[in-house]
Amino acid sequence: MQKRININNISVGGKPFVFIGGPCVIEGRDITLRTAEMLCRITETLRIPFIFKSSYDKANRTSIESFRGPGIEEGLTILAEIKDSLGIPVLTDVHSASEAAAAAEAVDVLQVPALLSRQTDLLIACGKTGKPVNIKKGQFLSPHDMEHVIRKVESTGNNRIIVTERGTSFGYNTLVNDFRAIPVMKRFGYPVVFDATHSVQKPGAGSGRSGGEREFVFPLAKAALAVGADGIFMEVHMSPGKALCDGENSVPIDDLPVMLKILKKIEEVL
Repeated sequence: MQKRININNISVGGKPFVFIGGPCVIEGRDITLRTAEMLCRITETLRIPFIFKSSYDKANRTSIESFRGPGIEEGLTILAEIKDSLGIPVLTDVHSASEAAAAAEAVDVLQVPALLSRQTDLLIACGKTGKPVNIKKGQFLSPHDMEHVIRKVESTGNNRIIVTERGTSFGYNTLVNDFRAIPVMKRFGYPVVFDATHSVQKPGAGSGRSGGEREFVFPLAKAALAVGADGIFMEVHMSPGKALCDGENSVPIDDLPVMLKILKKIEEVL
């Protein structure tokens, strides 16, 4: 039987689907707070449960020149302010075991990035905090392999686990989605989220940065919900063309209300 993971006043698993969204990386306090406020208004109007996402550091950028974020101290301060002032759950990436405890004090959900999904020490450190852990399936893993990843977090006594599908490597600079992954991973008993924006990323294809094919975000999100995803994850930016990270696969915030309305209708039909 699939678990429902309670995070503050929302529940992940089954209906209604949960929306996880926000800018890839914190670009500054004011723009991040404004984005969170806008996302709150959109999701409240549509009555869609919402978890805000942004990263204080992106340790796995393509180039040494790439913008990584403000760092853990300033970044967690901003995320904690968003959590407290808006009263919403907040999720952020954790890139090393040494960061897990500090991140757990500031946010509600710890996320293990896809490229680090086999790092045992990181998974155990996140699990030991007792906070919900969202594990992104590595681009290099089959959905069946995620059972072993899940067991690492479970070994800490923490079963507040979410699994996220975000595409599979297909040759160079390309990802594809096999939607069998969603029902396969749901067999492990935990909610499965679909990351629609990282699924259209083109890793390393942008001459020292990743590219992306934003036009496929919405079709993939619709398909994921139709096959049973418990949540949809999107990176959202007020001006994706000016974004300092993953702009080419981020969704313009002005486009989001229509997308969510249609996703909600798909869920109602199901």
